[in-house]
Amino acid sequence: MKISVVGTGYVGLVSGTCLAETGHTVYCVDIDKEKIDKLRMGQLTFFEPGLDAYLQRNIKEDRLHFTTSLKEAVEKTDIVFLALPTPPGEDGSADLKYILGVSEELGKLITSYKIIVDKSTVPVGTAQKVREQIAKNCKTDFDVVSNPEFLKEGAAVEGFMKPDRIIIGTASEKARHIMAELYAPFVRQGNPVIFMDELSAEMTKYAANCYLAMRISFMNEIANLCEKTGADVEMVRKGIGSDNRIGKRFLFPGIGYGGSCFPKDVKALAFTANELNFDFKILKSVMAVNQRQREIFFDKVKKYFNGKLAGKKIAVWGIAFKPNTDDIREAPALYIIDELTKAGCEVLAYDPEAMHNAAEYYAGNAAVVFKKNMYDCLANADALLIITEWNIFRTPDFEKIKSMLNNPVIFDGRNLFEPDAMQEKGVAYYSVGRGLQLER
Repeated sequence: MKISVVGTGYVGLVSGTCLAETGHTVYCVDIDKEKIDKLRMGQLTFFEPGLDAYLQRNIKEDRLHFTTSLKEAVEKTDIVFLALPTPPGEDGSADLKYILGVSEELGKLITSYKIIVDKSTVPVGTAQKVREQIAKNCKTDFDVVSNPEFLKEGAAVEGFMKPDRIIIGTASEKARHIMAELYAPFVRQGNPVIFMDELSAEMTKYAANCYLAMRISFMNEIANLCEKTGADVEMVRKGIGSDNRIGKRFLFPGIGYGGSCFPKDVKALAFTANELNFDFKILKSVMAVNQRQREIFFDKVKKYFNGKLAGKKIAVWGIAFKPNTDDIREAPALYIIDELTKAGCEVLAYDPEAMHNAAEYYAGNAAVVFKKNMYDCLANADALLIITEWNIFRTPDFEKIKSMLNNPVIFDGRNLFEPDAMQEKGVAYYSVGRGLQLER
């Protein structure tokens, strides 16, 4: 098939490249000429494991093309994916200006039957708005399909190539048949392609992300209660995760969720509920707990130093919102670093992939210094904070850590180590939800 993907951000580039990998001819469109030029040369614009090899191969085999011309892409393809940003407004609403703007342009360009696929995460009712925008200028048949993405940053290529399920919202039998054929290579192992109406497909994406965010916030609340009772949240996690009605995933306590999806989608669904005068109490609590979890972690650091943080040097391992990505959007580390610098600390930070994005974010802030490796952060630092659970942080040289820190103390926001082992190594260790803490 001949496919165009409008938008070469995270969702667009992963989707377009993976579709090309199964033999389709794909044209990726973006108004950013500099980005398109880089992609034409096979240069990725963000980090995602496994994507580089697919990009290189499909460019070489002439299946994957990049252009700044929407007209060119539409003329050469039959299916048009919209993978455009839907940034949150101050009230939490999803901004549809990019999607609706492109939709209006599409109406002027479509001269034969096309399927327009909403791949972006969009509020319930967006498919109809897209349909109306296209119809204002279009004189031929077309269908609008809702096909939400469920990509997991750090594992997006595998997730696209071997999806748990594919959701397709459409009332058109013609579009249904074509979309089933398009996705057939991805579900050969029997995972389902679930067809439904557009409204339900749009709601499914929000419901999935908000439910997962709720699990994270629930476990963080359990962790906070464990610290007050003396229980160990890691034992509790294993205990409840072994129940097949609950499952093991998204039960890890920490310092809250971040990234481009969960924060934005939770706020957007809450906004939709508010518009409809529905008091979505659980969702409000999810957001409140997530924010408070970061504050609780910072307060542990503050309490350890008896509230006297001014002049302290603090080492930070991990800036990305999760491992295996360079994405710092809504990353908990940003809140922690901001609070530390406000309190008068100098922050010495390291992340395996997110350094460039973090350096741009903190450009001009002399209190945040980025180091070339994880140990460079430790020299004369007063404490080590672990914010992101990169694998390289799991087995560090503890003797080296102790020798370099002014105080052998670690604040672990991801529970990478065992408290008993840390005590044996002579390290003061504060984690999340594992017994009574900070009784100094």
